[in-house]
Amino acid sequence: MGVPDKRYSVIVGKNEREICLLRGFPCKWGKCAFCDYIEDNGIDEAAMVELNRQVLSQVTGELGALEVINSGSCFELPDETLEDISKILKEKDIRKLFFESHWMYRGRLDQMRRRMGVPLVFKIGVETFDRDFRERVLNKHAGFDDPAQVARYFDSPCLMVGIQGQTKDMIAYDMDCLKKYFKLGTVNVYNNNTTPIKRDEELVEWFMEEYAWLRGDPSVEVLCQITDFGVG
Repeated sequence: MGVPDKRYSVIVGKNEREICLLRGFPCKWGKCAFCDYIEDNGIDEAAMVELNRQVLSQVTGELGALEVINSGSCFELPDETLEDISKILKEKDIRKLFFESHWMYRGRLDQMRRRMGVPLVFKIGVETFDRDFRERVLNKHAGFDDPAQVARYFDSPCLMVGIQGQTKDMIAYDMDCLKKYFKLGTVNVYNNNTTPIKRDEELVEWFMEEYAWLRGDPSVEVLCQITDFGVG
């Protein structure tokens, strides 16, 4: 994956919000088998802070909600950037913030909620609730056993469908867990990238037909391309 050229957008339709793609330090895990989204980070903190400040300057507060993403977890953003986000929330009267975090940071979520001072929707890249596939194939380093464990900490799982080795039963289980345990969720239809993990076209076709109803579900966002949120 190359370096993104669009870092600000507005999401309309479901859970309307502004979204900013910022730069942080390298992902603390960085070993997910399917992820090549590792170029968009750095170690030059001053440069990252300046870039992030330029991106955040586009936030208007018009929708009262903001999502901030980066190529890892929100805890890997520079501290000065986190301060800038906190200021933006106050200045623009933003009442809801979406952040994403790896499972390893689950013990720090409440700390971040207190720091930001507005209701947070914490996303997590679950990919699948099938532990064997998640850990053995995808190498997520997220050793929970069931969705109830995730729901104790996080508000919105991100699931992935259409990977070779997945089955229809696995996907059905994931969709059931999403609807049973969570009020919000994202389903990413897998697209081939530079990693050895490959897309299963027949499985994607089945999913798009079998779960077409998710398109009308206000609580679930289905992304067919990684740029569907308008950034990347």
